Amino acid sequence: MKRVHKIEELANKTVVFDFEGTLLRSASLFPYFMLVAVEAGGLLRSLILFLSYPLVLLVGEDQLGLSIMVFLTFFGIRKDTFRIGSAVLPKFFLEDMAEEGFEVFKRCEKKVASSKLPRVMVEGFLKDYLGVEVVEARDIKSFNGYFLGMFENWKENKTPLYEAKQDTDNNIGIVGSHIEYIGQELFPHFKKVCLKLSCEERRNWHVLPKEKYPKPLIFHDGRLAFRPTPASSLVFLMWLPLALFLSIFRFTFGIALPFNVSAPILAFSGTRTTLSRLHYPLSLIPNEKKQKGMLYVCNHRTLLDPLYIAYVLDQPLSAVTYSLSRFNELVAPIRTIRLTRDRDRDRETMDKLLSLGNLVVCPEGTTCREPYLLRFSPLFAELTDDIVPVAVDVRVSMFYGTTASGHKCLDPFFHFLNPNPTYSIKILERLPPSQTCHEGGKSRIEVANFVQHEIGNALGFACTSLTRKDKYMILAGNEGVNGESCHNCH
Repeated sequence: MKRVHKIEELANKTVVFDFEGTLLRSASLFPYFMLVAVEAGGLLRSLILFLSYPLVLLVGEDQLGLSIMVFLTFFGIRKDTFRIGSAVLPKFFLEDMAEEGFEVFKRCEKKVASSKLPRVMVEGFLKDYLGVEVVEARDIKSFNGYFLGMFENWKENKTPLYEAKQDTDNNIGIVGSHIEYIGQELFPHFKKVCLKLSCEERRNWHVLPKEKYPKPLIFHDGRLAFRPTPASSLVFLMWLPLALFLSIFRFTFGIALPFNVSAPILAFSGTRTTLSRLHYPLSLIPNEKKQKGMLYVCNHRTLLDPLYIAYVLDQPLSAVTYSLSRFNELVAPIRTIRLTRDRDRDRETMDKLLSLGNLVVCPEGTTCREPYLLRFSPLFAELTDDIVPVAVDVRVSMFYGTTASGHKCLDPFFHFLNPNPTYSIKILERLPPSQTCHEGGKSRIEVANFVQHEIGNALGFACTSLTRKDKYMILAGNEGVNGESCHNCH
């Protein structure tokens, strides 16, 4: 059996590698099945999977234990709408990747991945983020559009590898614990290189830094914000009863009471709100030239953004919304106006709202969880020169208060399920006249880009040209026609 002693020798080679044994630090696959159980199956399924884990440990995760987890996780899940492998799991795979394994992996010219996990869980990540050309993993049997929770046989998924596979000098197999399990018949032309490491050795690997990710992680979906190991899953399940009470308590008091009354109560319950603004806030100076209110332009983290801005400013605000759920629209303590996607009509609506008072808009048109800003649509720049950028950031530890494919009406409840949800609001300086459309002569796109960069600099976020459509195509496979909470400002 040939051994490769130098990383440089892997250049220009076609490499078959064991995904879990070569790139991941964790030896357990339970967290990934738990993520699927929670996101696709709900609380009851995740509880059953968690209670079954001692049995999985008893029989071992490699074969029988793996089959148990697959059955409990996938049985009865709808097949055609399953997108967790490409929308949810990539974040957790990247956070579990080892820098040492990745340094070896990225030097290979062509890559063939083998995985113990079902194909539907890993194929999207391996191809989209790691550039793997062929994924050898088992499919899950299905019937009438629903998963049956049982593996197909390996031979049924046999995939032709490469035309050059007969060239044994350029074909190398990095063998962990799993390549041997697949069977030599799938890789008869690949010389093997042993890379068998103990669980302790893998835990000692370094986490791959975000700046070394093969592709920036900008969009991801799912409600869980933490990696559900057995220990953290126990904490999660124990926390839920209290969390449900706290969420209803926080939501009710937050919308029913004025901010100066509810803020101490919410802080006592664990929520945190921080405000940063200039000592001499120009944004509070009334407009003497025109009878219009101030236009507050913020990045979009959750649908609660306009509400928190109104609270910390202690001013009446209106918010324009884009397909906000009827329930959230009904209970919102500030005025919310539904828009139409028709640019002229929406501009007229927003102009009218500004003539009545202050207005807040989220020109990204959708939320982004990671430290990135999406493209700012420029309609807001035409409305007024009195524009105040507002930088918003949210920190959560257990649940995300946003979703691309779930029930958006529950977003505030999930946000308040967190032990200590934190909102940070930075009121920036009003745009100087030289950076506005009417007085400064700037184009609306220049103004929108300037505001985006001002907010990005205040938060330390990277600015992108990605749009709401890009997000929904990646996470949900559609253009997001039902939208999220704030207006897409054309």
